[in-house]
Amino acid sequence: MSHLIVDRRGEALWITIDRPAKRNALSRAVLAEIRAVFEAEARDGTIKVVVLTGTGDKCFAAGGDLKELEGVREAEAARRFSVEAKAALQAVRDFPAPVIARLNGDALGGGAELALACDLRAMAAHARLGFLQAKLAVTTGWGGGYDLMRRVGTSTALRLLGRAEILTAAKALALGLADAADDDADAAVDGLLTPMLAQSAHVLRGFKAIAGAHDRQLRSAVDQVETEAFVAAWVHPDHWAAAAKALKPKGLKKG
Repeated sequence: MSHLIVDRRGEALWITIDRPAKRNALSRAVLAEIRAVFEAEARDGTIKVVVLTGTGDKCFAAGGDLKELEGVREAEAARRFSVEAKAALQAVRDFPAPVIARLNGDALGGGAELALACDLRAMAAHARLGFLQAKLAVTTGWGGGYDLMRRVGTSTALRLLGRAEILTAAKALALGLADAADDDADAAVDGLLTPMLAQSAHVLRGFKAIAGAHDRQLRSAVDQVETEAFVAAWVHPDHWAAAAKALKPKGLKKG
């Protein structure tokens, strides 16, 4: 793996996105590696819990890699990208044991979608969670819109999405989008991880199977709608104007 650190710690598997210079941005290569690791490790029945996190203390994952995606201009290319990214996040959702997102820092845009693809979220107090897709004039395209609505309801989700709100750890905890928060990310994780590691692997996997069956039944009804909405927004001129603004170097002055 070029962009992930995979570390077995007893009965827990830790997976770390390792692109600190890029704020752990989710390039296509990163997403492909996430899918590959989760699919491969799913065969190991001794894993009780997975912890997914990022390098450093600034970003869990900053979202899609905009620079890399500048060339994705046509509708079919945008659809392929959405399908690829969805498959990566679905591998996280489908993992047979519980997955905890350790938000060591901000989870924004696609990073928020990845965080919500996990079963539980433990946040450092300084970390923030935000679906900022609207700022780039796009919709969610990796299954995160459905994940958000399932957890907080359609009205609250529409408010968060439509206003591109950024939530502090405390606000995420109050909304039920975080399951633990602490000044130290490891302490937040430990509060969830330690009691789960005390349980039998087959019991944890049984609970995950029940949750997964419920999720798949509902998700299938909205998956294609989300993909088509994402494609339509991605190829719209408003998106490219917003993306160009986001990619413009900051702090440069004329004259």
